Amino acid sequence: MIFGGNETNGVTFSAAKKTKVSITHSKRLREDDITFTDEDADGLLLSHNDTLVISLNVLDFKTKCVLMDPGSSTNIIQWRVLEQAKLAGNIIPATKLLVGFNLASVTTQGEILVLSDTEGVMKTTIFEVVDGDMGYNIILGRPWLHEMKVVPLTYHQLLKFPTPEGIKQIRGDKPAGREMNTILISNSKGNECAA
Repeated sequence: MIFGGNETNGVTFSAAKKTKVSITHSKRLREDDITFTDEDADGLLLSHNDTLVISLNVLDFKTKCVLMDPGSSTNIIQWRVLEQAKLAGNIIPATKLLVGFNLASVTTQGEILVLSDTEGVMKTTIFEVVDGDMGYNIILGRPWLHEMKVVPLTYHQLLKFPTPEGIKQIRGDKPAGREMNTILISNSKGNECAA
């Protein structure tokens, strides 16, 4: 994560607040537009620079501290989450080197196929398994975001996606996002989100 500055990609936060996003998906799903309006941001403490952290039903239980990261080229799950779910034995041995923007690297412990239930949409997703201090229980990157056709918007702390029943949404978990932001800024250890 990068902290500091008052704009992203040359766009100020006040300009981003006025931006309306509208995306139309193919006719296989209901033909609805995904839009974000000022009402979607009602109740949020603005101005904020929080990451989009949600809770998601994964492995038959609600998993907290799930980071939406459109910059990540893979989906990542913590080893300890799989241990708690008694699924560590289902990990497919595979070693990959994952590198972050600061060139720090971590070697994966393997991969696993995991079923998630996102507001009634069931998806089996492949995750890289890591055993280390990444703070989040799960990081959902572009593979999951694209497969679900999710449109995440950090300004509104919301993600929306099409389903056969229409557009569904998941609100960000602001307290968990704020907590993780504080932890990462202060560089403290041992204050990770619990699975």
